[in-house]
Amino acid sequence: MSGSNTAMPVFRRSSRCEATNCVEVATVSEGAILRNSTTPDTRIAFDTASWRGFIAGVAAGEFDLR
Repeated sequence: MSGSNTAMPVFRRSSRCEATNCVEVATVSEGAILRNSTTPDTRIAFDTASWRGFIAGVAAGEFDLR
């Protein structure tokens, strides 16, 4: 992601998150950004194709702990 978008991303979290240690996501023009609410300066950026692949993997249970 080039960082050309100077607008501050708006992060959101699941309504099921009741604690302060939550995963937050922001949708940006280049894809999406993930962060942990307890360490908001550390972020993972996904381009659009990678984000869609990640979401598909989550929905398919690819990352479930067994």
